[in-house]
Amino acid sequence: MTRAVVIGGGIVGLTAGLALRQAGAEVIVCEQADEIRAAGASLGVWSNALAVFATLGLHDRVQDIGKPSEMYFHDNHGKIIRPDGFPAGVGDYLLVHRAKLNKLVADAIGAENIRLGARFGRYEEHDGGVTAQFADGTEIEADLLIGADGAYSVVREQLVPGAAAREHVGHHAWRAVLPPEVATAPGDVMVVGRNDSRGGYARTYDGGVFWLLSQFNAPELTGTKKEQCLLRARDLNDGNWNPLLEELIEATPEEAILHNQIMVVPPLPRWTSRRVALAGDSAHAMSPHITAGASLGVEDAALLARYFADDPEHALARYEADRIPHYEHVATLSGAVEKSASPAEFAQNYAAFSHWMTSQQPVAGRELVSAR
Repeated sequence: MTRAVVIGGGIVGLTAGLALRQAGAEVIVCEQADEIRAAGASLGVWSNALAVFATLGLHDRVQDIGKPSEMYFHDNHGKIIRPDGFPAGVGDYLLVHRAKLNKLVADAIGAENIRLGARFGRYEEHDGGVTAQFADGTEIEADLLIGADGAYSVVREQLVPGAAAREHVGHHAWRAVLPPEVATAPGDVMVVGRNDSRGGYARTYDGGVFWLLSQFNAPELTGTKKEQCLLRARDLNDGNWNPLLEELIEATPEEAILHNQIMVVPPLPRWTSRRVALAGDSAHAMSPHITAGASLGVEDAALLARYFADDPEHALARYEADRIPHYEHVATLSGAVEKSASPAEFAQNYAAFSHWMTSQQPVAGRELVSAR
């Protein structure tokens, strides 16, 4: 039986582990933390990833920890923007509790197949397989090693030297989740505002609220996280048409606000070697303004397992040949969203991306709107 070691116990690593197990491999997932947990708050899961969870036997359980939502945008005056030429449901996704999703997939793998507190150091490839070496001096022998260890991937550092994650200069994001006893919302609202700011809120599966803000080309940050958020929330609320986002920010304790300088991974010349492959953010961490990184990574994991099940000897080469051009197109679509000159262009280009991601079919006669 083929043995695979997966580095990283986030949603992509866990999905890769479960998919490879179901494809017939013996799998050990290695996570450096002492528990399976998740950074961040809620997670948008698109239909391409939901299809993967369905094939892994998790459809109903994922639905139980999520809430159906729509990614449609308002402008800063409150006018809703409906992109032209796209089918109904193009903006539909499932808003899922991130930590619960990780635990759900980890439980499906089984605790006996997960090693916690395992800080990965490096790997050594040899004729018989690959040796994963850990900071505590232990080693794991395997036939395959999957690097699903995120934007700051140690596996990528060895596989593709010089490809460290870099700042997406001027791009910041803030977010938080409020439980239902603290705040509720009558609906989901996402806004494209002034000064390259975007944000809004969505109801969570348990009746609480997830809110988020982000900004391209941000000036140097000053003040507390809450002050930074309130400043940008005003860019989304010309005429005071919807003060709820500011009220949600005010209700959030300072320590509960998550802030990130957005990091991206440069395009890689390779994703694999003979025994090693990258998946998820370790291979393609990009700006989260398209809110699809996790779903794309879940798709990576499933594809890798499918190639392994079909043809183990050539699985990694086939996987790389598929994924590199795939993500070149993702980058083109993502860049068009980022460079949109108006809220209407942003919404149109976002719809083009989400439609392609979930169907990988262009809409006849509809191309990306010209970027500035």
